[in-house]
Amino acid sequence: MSLPTPRPQVAALPAYVPGARGGDGPAPIKLSSNESPYGPLPSVVDAIAAGAAQPHRYPDMAATALHEALAKACGVQPDAVVAGAGSVAVLAHILQAYTSGGDEVVFAWRSFEAYPILTAIAGASAVKVPLTADARHDLDAMADAITERTKVVLVCSPNNPTGPSVGAAEFAAFMDRVPGNVLVVLDEAYGEYVRDPASVSGDQLIGRYPNLLILRTFSKAYGLAGMRVGYVLGPAELLVPVRAVVTPFSITEVAQTAAIASLDAKDELLQRVAVTVAERDRVVDALRAAGWDVPETDGNFVWLPTGERTADVSAALGALPTPILVRPFMGEGIRITIGAPEENDALVAALGELGA
Repeated sequence: MSLPTPRPQVAALPAYVPGARGGDGPAPIKLSSNESPYGPLPSVVDAIAAGAAQPHRYPDMAATALHEALAKACGVQPDAVVAGAGSVAVLAHILQAYTSGGDEVVFAWRSFEAYPILTAIAGASAVKVPLTADARHDLDAMADAITERTKVVLVCSPNNPTGPSVGAAEFAAFMDRVPGNVLVVLDEAYGEYVRDPASVSGDQLIGRYPNLLILRTFSKAYGLAGMRVGYVLGPAELLVPVRAVVTPFSITEVAQTAAIASLDAKDELLQRVAVTVAERDRVVDALRAAGWDVPETDGNFVWLPTGERTADVSAALGALPTPILVRPFMGEGIRITIGAPEENDALVAALGELGA
């Protein structure tokens, strides 16, 4: 008996590979998923507990309070924000709203692993533009790759998994080359960790370009990876079709409550971000001193371009008495999340022993 068959694009999807988790052995040092090493602040935990008191009730489908809080925090009107169940889900909604069969989505590669998957699910074709030798976006080449079929361009800054951010001047030059009917999505999932004043900042671009959307998340700096809240900022007219395809009730009441409480505690939360940034810089300096080639990074992670050694280095770290879990991209390199200071100490010591 024949069975129903999926769309060819779905059958051919590459698997999304999540960061490794611990098994039955010793508790590992988990540096594989770009999570914050710190839990939510006590005020946010209290809000989560209060929000969990009525799980039998549907959440506010429009997430009205969350949209109002985001709009206030970002200095825009509520209709210039659309929230969803994580920035991955929001990006999926953007691609659903703006692409279909025959369309092209341009992005750097390697970049965020979900980009080609979400593109294929939407029915569009991925156009991957290689990074430069120093692991950066090649915006000139990306502009050259735009054709009449291009509907969306994705720019990840800082770039996951390699680390460098896009410069403000080069982004402005890039936008000058992008046709007005091509949507540009600036993915700032790690934007809170950027310290280079020359880097592009979505806060400075709000309202400047009629074809630009800015994508953000609560999963990284705000420590709410398990809550699944992300959002997009942009011109209200661009967001109408995005809002139309958001999955109803997709942001739980607990997640909405946690996100609002996190915005209220932003200054305190960003103090923790500053600790992670200092640790990032310390780890980069230590690894370079040990001979490792580490590109500039503006995220909460570092990239080791280990090439053919990737599997061996990853396996060696995972085989330590206290395993260190990292995120290997076979044949290319290893992304390592910045953890707590003692976790970073263990990482630096282990990579020092392995040798570059």
